[in-house]
Amino acid sequence: MPRADFYLIDKPRFREQPLLLACELAKKAFESQQPTLVLTRDFAQAEALDELLWAFDDDAMVPHQLAGDDDDDDTAVLIVPPGIDTADRALVINLRETCPAGRYQRVLEVVAADPAERDGSRTRWREYQRLGFELHKFDM
Repeated sequence: MPRADFYLIDKPRFREQPLLLACELAKKAFESQQPTLVLTRDFAQAEALDELLWAFDDDAMVPHQLAGDDDDDDTAVLIVPPGIDTADRALVINLRETCPAGRYQRVLEVVAADPAERDGSRTRWREYQRLGFELHKFDM
């Protein structure tokens, strides 16, 4: 059964920089050797995440790149802005406002603290529920 985990941002450091939580999740995925797609809302968010993944943790090296190169399949964490097609992976970190298309075993939803974000996450929760996902919520 596929699984969707919703990470609701609450802590001040994540409120100030929601992409930091995406970095932490990508780091955990890499450490557990799970190839990961990070679906961003737009190219600017993809570039911001790309930069933050280099800098967020002095002790961590998370191999990553923006999707669209020939060696996409070899990169542990692939950052995917809209409009770029990539092969499916078992783990997806979703920063978009819609449920991701494709076949995957687990999706991690990063939900910012503002009310509009929370409303969108409720819609996605219901969609995952309809699709038969096992659902979990974590306050971060």
